[in-house]
Amino acid sequence: MINTILAVSVAAASLVIPQLAAPDGRLPVGTEVLHLVDEQRTDPWPDAAGQPRELMVTVHYPARTVRGYPLARQMSPLAARHFGAFDARYIHPELPDSGVDWQGATGRAHTGAPARSGRYPVLLYSPAAGDPRTLNTALAEDLASRGNIVVSMDHPGETSEVEFPGGRLRGIALPGPPGQPDVFSTILQTRLADTRFVLGELTGLASGTNPDAEGRRLPERLGRALDLGRAGMYGHSIGGTTAAQALYEDPRIDVAVNLEGYLDHPGGELLPVARYGTSRPLLLYGTDGFRDERFARGWAAMRASGTCVRQETVASATHWVFSDFATIAPQLQAAGLMTAEQRKSLIGAVEPPVSVPAIRDTVAGFFSGRLR
Repeated sequence: MINTILAVSVAAASLVIPQLAAPDGRLPVGTEVLHLVDEQRTDPWPDAAGQPRELMVTVHYPARTVRGYPLARQMSPLAARHFGAFDARYIHPELPDSGVDWQGATGRAHTGAPARSGRYPVLLYSPAAGDPRTLNTALAEDLASRGNIVVSMDHPGETSEVEFPGGRLRGIALPGPPGQPDVFSTILQTRLADTRFVLGELTGLASGTNPDAEGRRLPERLGRALDLGRAGMYGHSIGGTTAAQALYEDPRIDVAVNLEGYLDHPGGELLPVARYGTSRPLLLYGTDGFRDERFARGWAAMRASGTCVRQETVASATHWVFSDFATIAPQLQAAGLMTAEQRKSLIGAVEPPVSVPAIRDTVAGFFSGRLR
């Protein structure tokens, strides 16, 4: 895997095709996308006010075989086109606005492959504000290759793009910046409700029902492979905030990993998980390049709240090293599409052969040691 991380594929039109790091586990990986609709809850954002809350999730799981099943794209063609045009301008200005074939990027998971026999721990993933769930595909595939089922959630209305069946695309519809107190509060409460709902839908899937809103045929044995008696959650940035607070609120979640997410409200009030602590294991995983007084204060309170909290740091790194940008940014720099300063702003100076195995082993080890 290490030797291929920096490989850069170039399409016929000389567009760079980002390459994702291959999984390190021994198991082949299958994947499926689910469209979930919560009829009991209305969407909180202006573009879908009054409508039932809809979610798109991607499931990565250990597969019995992948022969004859196609490799899954990192993003769908429609979502990739929007990502390339939108993210470089508004979400991640370090990215080039041209020269990248985001549609060509594929992972190592195979769509629709039958699930492997056995039952596996379930890990939920919540992304950073503005980022799609697909921007952490490589870590999800790696965790699945080690014997986990990973369910990556989008949170529509605050994500750069979410594609629903039928080619319906939904973008960001926040009424203000995420750091605005009322917006932050609504984001967090909505994500926590999304998490509870997805756990409920997975319980139904494990019991033999099909939660997909279109009733599409699901991979063989997928429901039977879910072991919801061993459930964890991880998230990046405000997704990490969500994971930590969900651990505090929802007894179905046994362990959580916070990838550099705040543990307080913008006004300084600590979240309940940091104020009262947790009796279940929580990993605070950060970087040495993300310096923020609010961030440091919340994490210090969390560490002081109990003995179930552990903290780790990625050196020479910054915030988006926890995403697929950890390998993509160096490729874009090597192709002349990103400067050294832009790459450093996005992920830090750390090289993928250092950051990728460190993050994977730390996250996977924290879960496996507590979800046996």
